[in-house]
Amino acid sequence: MKNILFAFLFFAVWGCNTNADRLPILGERETTTRMVDGKEVVDTLYHTIPDFKFVSQNGDTITAQNFKDKIYVADFFFTTCPTICPVMKKQMLKVYEKIKGQNDVGILSHTIDPDHDTPAVLKKYAADLGVTGNQWLFVTGNREKIYEIGEKKYLVVAGADSTAPGGYIHSGAFVLVDKAKRVRGMYNGTDDDATKRLIADIERLQEEYKNK
Repeated sequence: MKNILFAFLFFAVWGCNTNADRLPILGERETTTRMVDGKEVVDTLYHTIPDFKFVSQNGDTITAQNFKDKIYVADFFFTTCPTICPVMKKQMLKVYEKIKGQNDVGILSHTIDPDHDTPAVLKKYAADLGVTGNQWLFVTGNREKIYEIGEKKYLVVAGADSTAPGGYIHSGAFVLVDKAKRVRGMYNGTDDDATKRLIADIERLQEEYKNK
């Protein structure tokens, strides 16, 4: 099942890459025209993550502003998940240990079971993983808002499904988002090699911004 979901994930996105040394920008894009000094100029509008409002394991309100000028990795999970979530969190811990203390990188994990996963539950979950501070945020909030931003903006599968183990269905994707809130990579969060690629791509993005 997870392989099917992950295959769907990649076929569902559309990417564009104008430079072989740069990571692609994933998702649909639009073009718009405007007049500059009497000349028609075509601009490209890329798929971006919109503003959001959730609550973290620390009880704080978290919005896109918390990730201003930051690269971050997003994923979707639930604390009682009996299948892929424990594996995903072991892989994400590798990312966390690599980026810990770097002010320009963060992690944002969204629960897809907000009824059970209250801030208190998420706080204990984070503590059990050994996560401290605010660099890795676990967030909860309105169920429909979480599902909507997951499927329409992060381009992942996320939702309730009574036939799925634990009652919820989600892809095992880690989603890499740049400082402009554009999706720059998607990785199988249950796979060690994919996690290594994610870590390498975070470093590539950091270099991209250094060289601007």
